[in-house]
Amino acid sequence: MKTWGLKRIVLAAVALVAALMAIAVFVWRDDILESFLDPKVPYQTYAPPRPPDYSRKSDWALIPQNPAQITANDPPADVFFVHPTTFDGGDNWNSPIQQNESDELLNRVMLPNYAGPFEKVGRMFAPHYRQAALYAFLTLHDDARDARTFAYGDVAAAFKYYLQHFNQDRPIILVGVEQGGTLVARLARETAADPQLRARLVAVYLIDTVVPRDAFAPTSVLPGCTRRDESTCVVAWDQIFGDDPDAAKRLLGRALVWDDQGALVTLGARAALCVNPLTGSESGALAPARENLGAANATGLEWGVEPAFLPHQVNARCVDGVLHVSRPRSPSLRPSGSWADRKKAPDYNLFYADLQADAKARLAALQAIQAAR
Repeated sequence: MKTWGLKRIVLAAVALVAALMAIAVFVWRDDILESFLDPKVPYQTYAPPRPPDYSRKSDWALIPQNPAQITANDPPADVFFVHPTTFDGGDNWNSPIQQNESDELLNRVMLPNYAGPFEKVGRMFAPHYRQAALYAFLTLHDDARDARTFAYGDVAAAFKYYLQHFNQDRPIILVGVEQGGTLVARLARETAADPQLRARLVAVYLIDTVVPRDAFAPTSVLPGCTRRDESTCVVAWDQIFGDDPDAAKRLLGRALVWDDQGALVTLGARAALCVNPLTGSESGALAPARENLGAANATGLEWGVEPAFLPHQVNARCVDGVLHVSRPRSPSLRPSGSWADRKKAPDYNLFYADLQADAKARLAALQAIQAAR
């Protein structure tokens, strides 16, 4: 009896320890998972992967078959698209150009959902680049900022090569999502500083991206968009579901933006730019769900295949620099995948048809200005 009693005590103790460990893993699961992604090497001693060569088509995720030739069947503009995070990391701060798992996510999820809305508006140019790993977005440490700044060098080089060899003075649409949006925000300001390039700039789309409003003020050469029938302006937003003010503060509190010296700094007390993708303007008025032209889940579709639109899925309103969005009705527009996947851009686009219509309208506005000259 005494032996049996001792066994019961031991089993109870083991069960208690196991339960406590399970609770600890649940409570600190984010910290545990993040630790596996930490490269654990200072960026100053880190050797980045080989640089891309943009004279090779293989170093572009999207590029026309004959990029230096313009045909009558080509759309009237070019789209330079910088994709969001697809690389988890682990051993690297920046992704190698050839990385099977992240390339598969890029081709299956990110390009169909986020580059797809612009495919009918312009020829697509999307560079592969040594993107910062997911871990660089889970911390504000200097190493993470260095990794994200390093990625800009590739994007700037790709855009320079595109201008020199492919553009041929055509209208340009700049698009970036999440990590790509931050990089395009800097690229857009540098591009707009050139009057000749600015005159051909249809619009800049910074999706799931926090940028300071004063960087794109109404008086600047590249302002935030105030209506849908204007060109050479910026459509930018980052979003939360619902009206949780704490969630909005956390979003802005962790955002890194470019200062005038090209360094990534916290947003601080600066206001963020929010242009509602349902209206194409900075208005803080609620855009009802009936104005949502169509969300879409394009994941898995071949490039060039347009997804089925799901209209009237969400309403949206800009509040203090953050887009507050209602939860979509369709189950195909819900987060999915692993823990790491849920830290990346969603595998659907709530504003697919809205972005497509917005880009067409802004291109028409620029064409009207050019025709009147």
